[in-house]
Amino acid sequence: MSNLKFTCVILSLFLFANVTAQIPEGVPKPHNNSPLDLNNPADIIIYIVIPIFFAVLYVTGRKLKQR
Repeated sequence: MSNLKFTCVILSLFLFANVTAQIPEGVPKPHNNSPLDLNNPADIIIYIVIPIFFAVLYVTGRKLKQR
């Protein structure tokens, strides 16, 4: 029973960490209402190109592993 209590305590710490988190003062805050900015090349590379690259690597790796 103590393992269950310990697991619940650890899980609650991870789940409720956002409640006690604070946004620092004087730092630019993310805009919740703005979607991905496709005019910024860094956003395109980070959010579109790199995930596609890793997906292709994963699929080719699975195909090579099956052989």
